[in-house]
Amino acid sequence: MARGKPAVWSTLLGLPFIGTGAYTYFVELEIPSLLGLPFAVFGGFIIIMGLYIHFVAAPESPTMRENERLVDKRHPTQRVALVRICLGLPLLAVTVYLMFFSQVPYVYPTGTLLVGLYFFSNGLQVYWSNSLTTYYLTNRRIIREYRLISLIRQELPLDKVRGVEERKSVTEAVVGLGNVKVASGGGGGSLKIVMRNMERSTKFADQVREYV
Repeated sequence: MARGKPAVWSTLLGLPFIGTGAYTYFVELEIPSLLGLPFAVFGGFIIIMGLYIHFVAAPESPTMRENERLVDKRHPTQRVALVRICLGLPLLAVTVYLMFFSQVPYVYPTGTLLVGLYFFSNGLQVYWSNSLTTYYLTNRRIIREYRLISLIRQELPLDKVRGVEERKSVTEAVVGLGNVKVASGGGGGSLKIVMRNMERSTKFADQVREYV
């Protein structure tokens, strides 16, 4: 089962879209009723995806090899996802106000809708992805495991690591997170693993350097 409660939060976020769609389709007379269908479909999609994410089995811990031990285990936090969702929600609320409680041309609510949906959808996608992602550091390997439709496992032996890079986007810097990228070297055949939205990313990067 995924970390957190993606089914609960996705339902809470999806129901307003279904409600807006139902209101537009069945009640509101000044707006074409068919405009309510995309809202309802989008809300239903959010709920269904949340249920799917919730009950998808999280990846199992990797099997340790001989003389291998776990040094650190991390999950991406949800702060960046929360910030992006919260940036989108006010714009979506403004869209509802402009559509139902004002007489402004439709171009204005369309603009706030598109921008709001961008932040909201991006934040929701990050939330779902982070719910099923785990990072492992052992004394021999770095492992990133992610499951959505299928399991994706990336492994990089520490003796092949040639670079450790830490980065922070503007959003991540504001909420105190960072990304750590490890790579086996330059060229098209190099292996790399990027671990995103990590708390205490500098400490993790230093641990990797200690074992490289």
